[in-house]
Amino acid sequence: MTSSNKHPDAPWRNFYGRVKGKTLKSAQERYLDEDLAKLSPGAVDWEENPDRQPLDMAAMFGGKDVWLETGFGGGEHMVHQAVTYPDVGIIGCEPFINGVAMLLGKIRRAGAENVKVYPGDVRNLFDVLPDASVSKAFLLYPDPWPKKRHHRRRFVTQEHLDPLARVLKPGAEFRVATDIPDYVRQTLVEMPKAGFEWLAEGPQDWRQPWGDWISTRYEQKALREGRVPHYLTFRKK
Repeated sequence: MTSSNKHPDAPWRNFYGRVKGKTLKSAQERYLDEDLAKLSPGAVDWEENPDRQPLDMAAMFGGKDVWLETGFGGGEHMVHQAVTYPDVGIIGCEPFINGVAMLLGKIRRAGAENVKVYPGDVRNLFDVLPDASVSKAFLLYPDPWPKKRHHRRRFVTQEHLDPLARVLKPGAEFRVATDIPDYVRQTLVEMPKAGFEWLAEGPQDWRQPWGDWISTRYEQKALREGRVPHYLTFRKK
């Protein structure tokens, strides 16, 4: 699938993931109509906002630390973090509109007010996030792209990791969860190239989830099917 940007001066990017699945429920359609625009982090898409500027993070969250979750799936983890840490602001990015609709429903039910949602390619969001503006980031069970010829589509390539490193503060934490052994391998190979260090000191540091972890629907499916989760923690140098 080619990029959705149509303007001749827009950054050209391939996007390969799904953007919509099964038909949305009427309540989910309502969440999208009523809530998505007011939860926008600002002008992100180039085509709609060719004069877009770096996002005003202080205005967005009132000076709170900002965390980023890219590919939030159904939003379980993002809402859990928002409720657990009301003194931070969390931006979630997810191009799959069904997942966005699920997240919006969870935000409503939880009453979370410290969140922003961008329903698109995280690379567009990286374009407008200021340098060293994010204190923590999450990549949880990303699309594995299991075929070797598709590994370049994975998030853990320099196309994504370099801009991620730019927007993270020095010393910021980056958490990666995956049940795919080869994804672990590629992550450990690519992260140092982008200026990250792996914080594991022993096997328990990647076998056990973080203390504030909530198991997602995808993780529960992986466990039922006999796959082993890996929890990797990195620090931006």
